[in-house]
Formats: sequence, structure tokens, C-alpha cells
Amino acid sequence: MFEYFSLTWPRFCSTTILRYLCITKWRTYTILAAHALPSAQLANVTHPVSLLGTATADPYLRFSRSEWSRLRAFTHLPLTEQELGSLRGINERISLEEVASVYLPLSRLLNLYVSAVQSLHDATDTFLGNLPARVPYIIGLAGSVAVGKSTTGRILQTLLSRWPHHPQVDLVATDGFLYPTSVLRERGLLNRKGFPESYDQRRLIRFLTAVKSGEPEAAVPVYSHLLYDIVPNQMKTVQQPDILIVEGLNVLQASGASRHSRVFVSDFFDFSIYLDATEPTIENWYVERFLKLCETVFTNPASYFHHYAGLSREEATATARAIWQEINGPNLRENIEPTRERAQLILTKSPDHGVEQVRLRRI
Repeated sequence: MFEYFSLTWPRFCSTTILRYLCITKWRTYTILAAHALPSAQLANVTHPVSLLGTATADPYLRFSRSEWSRLRAFTHLPLTEQELGSLRGINERISLEEVASVYLPLSRLLNLYVSAVQSLHDATDTFLGNLPARVPYIIGLAGSVAVGKSTTGRILQTLLSRWPHHPQVDLVATDGFLYPTSVLRERGLLNRKGFPESYDQRRLIRFLTAVKSGEPEAAVPVYSHLLYDIVPNQMKTVQQPDILIVEGLNVLQASGASRHSRVFVSDFFDFSIYLDATEPTIENWYVERFLKLCETVFTNPASYFHHYAGLSREEATATARAIWQEINGPNLRENIEPTRERAQLILTKSPDHGVEQVRLRRI
């Protein structure tokens, strides 16, 4: 399935993708090559580079949408339009063509990576004389508010779970590790919700430690978007998944609120993805979503934001842009966007929500 080879450009042309899997703590270092595209097609990849990095300092391989789409090879799309409808977010217009062109090749790559890493763990167990143990593969998914993380997470969860060996794939949002609203209010952080300091980082790291260590169960607090708060005495249980997707704003951060810690959330990731778009584009998506929520969820009297339901369209637009300028925009610029280049894969989206470029880290 995989080849080990010398780092030369001609040899690279016959293999397509080279990745260093740098697995900290529970991770091992290996060079993985997955057969995906004939060398003649690889020659057309945007900005082909020397593997030794002499031609450019760019650590990423760059693929246009069409180039990336060809990497799906002959993989069948195990998803129907009806199923996709249940996975879309409130303001998402993702199509089956988008899933087939972007997320299906990504699921293929991840399936290869998961198999390779599990083989490494099996080799270690064989060497130590231990019974083979299943070590969960953890994927980090980062990006701004309104960029489509939740939808992307649900699509990847569905696609990965439908590979032939039917792995158990769980999805956890870091919203569950926000401090309760009462604590945020007490600490003067209510208007900093979503910033690194608004999360119980220690609790999140304890959860990831339990999952990665193979604990039978690991609990996640339940967060209600309707109530805009942690639900008291309610927990979601994760039970030894094969793959865990962790989705959140600041999951790739290695500084800030956790700067005194030697362990970061990203240390637990075997692979990481960043959803990218220009700030004006994301701001417009946020405003569109806010307007949609004013017409739907916010009309529920139980909603924390019910007071926004009576706003005119002009008032709602002005309110959304003010929230962006005061909270979400600064958080993006100060804490989220600076972590982009820490991701192994960057999906760059256009204003129509479609992915227009894929960057895959090569070193």
C-alpha cells in the first residue's frame, strides 16, 4: 500500500503525495506515500516544488479544485442528496458535486493515513510483545465562526464512517468546553466568548488524554446553542472511536491562554484541517447566518437571543456587523487566523462557499 523512497523529484512524480506524519507524544515519524495520481497529471499541480525545499520556501503543495478532485481516483460517493440535506448548516449551500470534488478525495487521504498510523502502532505492539490496541486517530478542524466547520465535520464523519471497514467516527465540538455563561459573566468574559480564555482548556486536554489513552469512556459537556450555555448535568459520551474529529475555533493554538502549559490541544492531533476564506467573505457569511437565525431559531421564546427576533432586516444587519467588528473579527485576526499555517491541510473557500484551493503540507 505504501512505499518508502529516496527524496528525489523524479521518484516523487511516481507517487503523488508525500507527507511527514509527525505524531507528538503518541505519534511516530514516518514518510508516507499514497498512490493517487499518475505522474503525468501530477506535473500539472500548481507550483510543483523540490522535495528538498530548494526551489521555494512554501511548505505546502497547492492544488486547484480540479487537480484535487482527480485525487478521488475511483472512489464511490457513498452519500445521497437527501442525506446531504441533513448535514448542511443553516446557511450552507454545499452540493453533492462539492462533496465529490473536495471532501471525497480528502476522506480517501485520511483513510490512507489512518491505516498507516494504525500499522505503526501495531508494529510497536508487536515489538513490545503487547496485544494490539486500537489507538484513536484524532483530526483537528479549525476556522472562524461562520466558515462552515460544523458542516465540514459532519460530512467528513459520514464519509469516513462509510469506508469498507466501517470505522466508528465521532465528532466533538469544543463548544462543550466553554465555561458556563455564569462563570463568563463573573469573570467579565461574556463579550470574549469564543476567545481562548473562555474555554476550560484543562478539561478539554483531560478529555483528549482519556480518548487517546484508550479509556472506555470519555465525557463531553453538552452545549446548547438555543440557550447559549452549557446544559447542567448533561454529558455526551465518547466510547473508544476509531476516529475522532475535534472541531473548534482555537484548536490549533499553541499560545495565548495556554502559554504556561507544556501540553496543547493540537498535540493530540494526528491530522489537522483549517477552513480559510478572506475576512470580508466570512463577515458576510456571518451576517447572512445571523439574518437567517433571526427568522428561525431566535423566534423561539426559549432562545437566549430571542430579543433579536423583532429587529428589522436593516437593524439585524447592523447588529450582526457590530458583533463582528467587536468580537468575531478581532478573535479571527488575533487568535484563529495566526494558527492557519499550523494545519496539515488548508481548504480555501470562495464567496459562494465552494473550495477553490487545497494546500497539503509537504514538510
